[in-house]
Amino acid sequence: MAVGVLGVSGGLAVGGLVLLAVLGWALQRAVDTEAFRTADAVALLAAEEVLPDPLPVAGGQVRVQVIDAAGRVRAASIDADRLVPMVSPGSLDAGVRQRLTVSGERVGLTGPVRVVAVPAGTAADPRTVLVARSLADVRHSAHVVRTILLVSFPLLVAVLAAVAWRVVGATLRPVEALRRGAEEITGRDGGGRLPVPASRDEIHRLAVTLNGMLGRLESARDRQRAFVADAAHELRSPLANIRTELEVARRLADRTDWTAVSANLLADTERLGRLVDDLLLLARLDERPPARATGPVELGALLAAVAARYPSPPVRLDAPAAPLWTEGDPDELRRILTNLVDNAVRHAHGEVVLAAGPGAGEAGGDGGTVGGGGSGVGAYHLVTVTDDGPGIPAGDRERVFGRFTRLDDARARDDGGAGLGLAIVRELVRRAGGGIELTDAHPGRTGGPGLRVRLLLPALPDPERP
Repeated sequence: MAVGVLGVSGGLAVGGLVLLAVLGWALQRAVDTEAFRTADAVALLAAEEVLPDPLPVAGGQVRVQVIDAAGRVRAASIDADRLVPMVSPGSLDAGVRQRLTVSGERVGLTGPVRVVAVPAGTAADPRTVLVARSLADVRHSAHVVRTILLVSFPLLVAVLAAVAWRVVGATLRPVEALRRGAEEITGRDGGGRLPVPASRDEIHRLAVTLNGMLGRLESARDRQRAFVADAAHELRSPLANIRTELEVARRLADRTDWTAVSANLLADTERLGRLVDDLLLLARLDERPPARATGPVELGALLAAVAARYPSPPVRLDAPAAPLWTEGDPDELRRILTNLVDNAVRHAHGEVVLAAGPGAGEAGGDGGTVGGGGSGVGAYHLVTVTDDGPGIPAGDRERVFGRFTRLDDARARDDGGAGLGLAIVRELVRRAGGGIELTDAHPGRTGGPGLRVRLLLPALPDPERP
């Protein structure tokens, strides 16, 4: 506000000075024009040798003289001095029209006087016409304008400052409301939203944007709290089992079957280790931005390495007829396939089929679906993991990709995992630039439709082929 008022004051001051300068110049030019007009008329009479005596003039503030080269007054107006010229001949340039400012005492007027000189007569008898006009009116007009400016400009600055104060206050009032709302939200531990002003201006858009940000932060905080609560719950289960086993073994003392106890403790320790590894992997995936590896990976060899970890049956590999190359991190791709096969083996009744083949189409940009809505179109290889288990209902096929999500038939301690496998798969598939979806493997079959996981990975040309 202070800077604005100072700027307006400075602008008005500069404008006032410019106005005074232009006004003085215009009035001075008007005086010169009138004086030269009178001098030209007298010079015309002098050239025709018809100079009247006294010289006719209009107004009491004008003096006219006609002097010769020696400085003698040859003719004058009724109020002009007939003995002493208004300007000494030495101050004039012969034969040149010029203007001078002299003291009014020299011509019998008050204040400064404007004198113009116009050559007249003939070559044999050169003469000069002098016309003097008072500048009192010019000075008076400038004084009046200066007084008006000195009085009106402070009033104008005061009015503008008051208007600006009201306008700035009205503009900042929604900002103050936003500040109070933010302070209340901070006091409530982040709950609530900021007030949105009714005006459709920048403050309105700022409030909407900030509320959107608060909504996203609240959702992220809720997800974080749920994640921490679920992680704590999952970690407590194996720890409680380990503690129970040790307490029972200590109470039974010599009757304890340490072989069975060690086996149970080892199983719980392995489960606890897998859970911690999965949590650390998800934390790293959340922190690192998605970035595709540039190294090519051959899917046939990768599928064979994953299938070799499981007995046959239940896992059977349908090897591709030709090498299939994709891009990505080999460890991440192996983790994707391992999690999918583990999940299929856990729920299969008798067989799990792992297959791959060339394909083309779109991969979902969020790594969640295969088909429409993807972020890019190109060639993809299709990898399928098929089991003959109970399958997943269509309404739960998106929900199972959430963290710590397990369906009812997968909640047993011995069979079910922690519910992080498919969440890790989705994150890794997104990083690989592919897509994933779940479908029925055998619709309408007795004993369950089974589940087929369709995984699309970006296709690369064979680097071994020229």
